[in-house]
Amino acid sequence: MNSELAVEAEGLVKRFGATTALDGVDLAVPRGKVLGVLGPNGAGKTTAVRVLATLLRADAGTARVGGHDVVTEANAVRGLIGLTGQYASIDEDLSGTENLVLIGRLLGMAKAQAKARAADLLDRFELTDAAARAVKTYSGGMRRRADLAASLVGRPEVLYLDEPTTGLDPHSRNEVWSTVRSLVADGVTVLLTTQYLEEADQLADLITVIDHGKVIAGGTPNELKRRTGSQTLQVRPTVAADLPAVAAILRDLTGADPVTDTEGGLLSTPVDDPVLLSAVVRRLDEAGITADELALRLPSLDEVFLTLTGRTDRVHEGSPA
Repeated sequence: MNSELAVEAEGLVKRFGATTALDGVDLAVPRGKVLGVLGPNGAGKTTAVRVLATLLRADAGTARVGGHDVVTEANAVRGLIGLTGQYASIDEDLSGTENLVLIGRLLGMAKAQAKARAADLLDRFELTDAAARAVKTYSGGMRRRADLAASLVGRPEVLYLDEPTTGLDPHSRNEVWSTVRSLVADGVTVLLTTQYLEEADQLADLITVIDHGKVIAGGTPNELKRRTGSQTLQVRPTVAADLPAVAAILRDLTGADPVTDTEGGLLSTPVDDPVLLSAVVRRLDEAGITADELALRLPSLDEVFLTLTGRTDRVHEGSPA
């Protein structure tokens, strides 16, 4: 076990009848970092989380969390982890306080200790004003924050977030992202599965892409973006009437027809040589054309995902997955 890794898995295999959900998966999560696990529907993401959380036993391979084997030292692993699944697991008829106190008591805390921990977490997640209300009266974002709070009652060193923002509106999603960032700042290690590639781009230090139960790519978000090859040059002329002239300039410099978004007034073309940006600036200046936007960008994670898997299916998984 690498002492710098909070979670380490090698060669995980899990089959459900004729379906192979995991086919030799390796994962590594450095302490205090966020690993984003991406993959199409049914790729095996949730199955991997269940194995690492001791909820499933792999058919082959090994996994350790905090130096403890998930099979032979399952109780020790459970003492180190927290898990927030795709759907809220707290009781909607209980209040926020009652939910957290109940979990604390189940974890063996004294009543006073459980109450103090509940109050601390509700304050941290900005739920104090709603602490006495039934969870069923909470908004979607509040429920997910309460669910995250519940997974932290036992002060886990490692937190598994299995598609934590599924079904949330953008505002609520941003609230959860902010919470995750604060947890990582406090030293918590996070393994995040997500159907939102923007979420991985925002939160993950490292990304592992799984498809058909196998790891097909890994690295930092920028490393994965660079692996897809071309960058994209984008030009938005100030005057829409200049679109044809700008398209001609780009075609002349790159040898390819740019993609034209007439409604948005934006032209895009793949480039392999970043020096072309300077050439475009010169040609636009010579033509007397001004631009509101002129940029060279790496591919988005959506484009990386499509390139690596050949699919855009990112809906969350059912079981087995």
